[in-house]
Parts: sequence; C-alpha cells; structure tokens
Amino acid sequence: MPTRWAFGLFISIVSQLALAEPDGAVLFTRHCAACHGLNGMGGVGVPLALPGLQATVDDDYLRLSIRHGRPGRVMPAFTQLTDQEVAALVKQVRSFNKSSSGFPAVKPPHGNAIHGAKLFASHCAACHGAHGEGSHGTGVTFSRPRDLPILAPALNNPGFLAAASDSMIKTTLLHGREGTPMLSFVKQGLSESDVDDVVAYVRSFAQPSQTTLPADTAHEPPILLRTSKYSVAETTERVKDVMTRYNLRIIRSVPFNQGMVETKDENPEQRIIDGCDFGFLNKALAVDPRVGLFLPCRVTIAQREDKVIIMTINPKRLSYIFNNAELNELCEEMSKLYNDLLDEAVQ
Repeated sequence: MPTRWAFGLFISIVSQLALAEPDGAVLFTRHCAACHGLNGMGGVGVPLALPGLQATVDDDYLRLSIRHGRPGRVMPAFTQLTDQEVAALVKQVRSFNKSSSGFPAVKPPHGNAIHGAKLFASHCAACHGAHGEGSHGTGVTFSRPRDLPILAPALNNPGFLAAASDSMIKTTLLHGREGTPMLSFVKQGLSESDVDDVVAYVRSFAQPSQTTLPADTAHEPPILLRTSKYSVAETTERVKDVMTRYNLRIIRSVPFNQGMVETKDENPEQRIIDGCDFGFLNKALAVDPRVGLFLPCRVTIAQREDKVIIMTINPKRLSYIFNNAELNELCEEMSKLYNDLLDEAVQ
C-alpha cells in the first residue's frame, strides 16, 4: 500500500511539473540575453526595452519574430521552442515595458505601392537602404554610431515581413519610435494616405524578398587540417614565414599550454601561432563583433604519435552558425587565406 501511494504521489508531482508554465526569465537568459541584454537593453541585438518599440509592436510580432528569426541578419529562428515557451518569452519581453502603452488601433492600410516607392526613396532609404536591406553592422557601439541605440532594420527580410502586420508597420510610421532615429511621418508632413502607400511598398518586398540568405555551409568541417612532413619546430617557422608573406603580423608563437602550467612543464610539441591583419580585423568586427571569437588568425601545431598536424578553425562553418549574410563574403575570404596558408606551410 505505501508503495502504491508513493507511486501515485510521484505521478502527481510529475504531472504538475509537466503542466507548469515555462519560466520566461529563465528562457530569456538562456536564449536571448547574450544578444539583447539581460534586462532587454540591447547589445548585438535590438534593445527590446525601448519604449518606442514596446509601444508599436504587438505580441504576435514578438511571437513570430522568435519563430522565424531574421534569416541572414544574426537573429536565429527558435523553431525548437514549444508554443508555451514562446508565449513565456513574449511575456518576459513585455515585462521590460515600464512606461509605454500601445497606440490606438489604426485603420487597415490600403495603399498604392508605386507612390509608396517614391516616398520610401525620399523618407526611408537613407536609413533602411534603397531596397529595404537595412543598416550595416550590429547593435554594439563598435559597429554603429554611439549616439544611436539601434540600427535601421532590414525591411525586406522574410522574417520581418512574416512577423510584422501591415497595421503594425503603419502604427510605427504614424508615431515613429521614441528613443530611436525613427520619426513620426505625420510630424514630417505626410498624410495617413501617404503612410498607407509606404506600407504597401514595404509589403511588396515580399515578392520576392531581396534579402541575401546565408550560404549553405552546414556541411563545412569545423576545422581546417593538414599533415606536415616537417618537425613541430620546422613547421612553426614555416607557418610564421607564410604569415609574414601574407601580411599577417605575428602576435605570438608560444607553447599551447603556456600560462596553464609551470614553465618547466610546457609542451614543446604543441604550439599556437597568432597572426593578424588589423585592417581586415577592424572591417570584420564592424560587420559582426562575434568574429572576435575566431580572429586574429590562430594556427595550432601538434605532434600526434608519428605525425605533425597543423590546423585552424574554419571561418565558413562559423559564417553558417552566425546567420549573418554580411559576414559570408568575409568568411569566404578568410577561409581561402587559411587554406592557402596551411597548404604553403606543409609543402
């Protein structure tokens, strides 16, 4: 009897846990805070706590943005989350709203896209791009002017177009977004009919989208690897020589475990060499500061049984993971450099 009672209690507890509402704060910390900031104040991603954003977007926009992400624009699609978890995340994002209330509902827009294109060119393109491609860079101050809390988003992005309703876009145009460079079109002298035309033009980006999607590089190996016929010491010198000829400044050439063990215990058969083209580094950081995870260029050399191996990280694989179309070309360039460097070093 006690065993049956204990089993029933266990089933009851498990059932209650299964029915428990997901914790939005925990989910946000796990999936969103790294880019949007723990309190929604932004970083790589949009500052979700901005009053202007909170006032102009609805819950459906937040929910669909989480589901669809922004293909090619850093924000991934969170397809693995349940509907309950997405709802909890939306609730958490709404908790950042300390002062803003939503604007009154607007009349559904029915505009003229041809006239809207002319208005877009004169009032929107300077920030959002001639084809709605958005600003370059991310939300960190390294890649945007420090006086701007946010960069103009890509309006032709399929994720944005799937998430934003016409009414939401119209509301944003009518009222602007407090705390951002986005000003009210009404205050700029445009009529509601003009705003409807701009909405119609923005919606036309969906047929077809002009957003460049990330290259399909999921098949790329995580590392680039070669076998050297030379000793570790000889290979090290060859790598340094090739780096110098490729205009990479040698930053350091040290045992792999330097700093982790006493000097006497450092392993001379495992070495790392860091080299950098600082002009290229600054260019890449302005596109996406996460390239700091794999730049400067690091080559690892190690004795493995009777072989000497030489390897670097594969930038093309990271380009796929980072979901930033602007980064693809730079990662392609880096990958070619790394492959050429390794090939020459082992010749």
